[in-house]
Amino acid sequence: MSSTPTAAEAAALVSRIEEQERRLVLPRFDNDDAWRLGTLLVELARERNAPVAVDIRRNGQQLFHCALPGASADNDAWIRRKTRTVDRYGCSSYLVGMRFAAGGRSFDTDSRLDPDTYAAHGGAFPLTVAGVGVVGTVAVSGLPQAEDHLLVVTALERHLAEN
Repeated sequence: MSSTPTAAEAAALVSRIEEQERRLVLPRFDNDDAWRLGTLLVELARERNAPVAVDIRRNGQQLFHCALPGASADNDAWIRRKTRTVDRYGCSSYLVGMRFAAGGRSFDTDSRLDPDTYAAHGGAFPLTVAGVGVVGTVAVSGLPQAEDHLLVVTALERHLAEN
């Protein structure tokens, strides 16, 4: 798939991301969970030599942040923009972007939101607690959007399996 998916490719991604969000629901999420998930993400990124920044927030409070070698302040800015998108829409930043693309639209031009404030690119994922709902975000920036998203999903899957 090209970097700009067709509407059909985006629609297929929408279904896959929606399934991930239904499946990746946490039993709880506290500061210790943020530390474990964050260090797991850092370990996965180091294994891949990924030049990423990692950020975890609960109710707007930053609980974890790490910038690996090669990451820059630009990655922090991307994280803020992607996290705001999750906060606004209640779903992953990648899902928001793919929903626009599946409808033949562009988030940057059609959402009527400031692209300097919001980004619908992969890498920020809602932290959803069973019986509660979305309580925060986990975000990665530094790789192509599909890889940022996959890194977060992989970490959440392992975090759930370990807990």
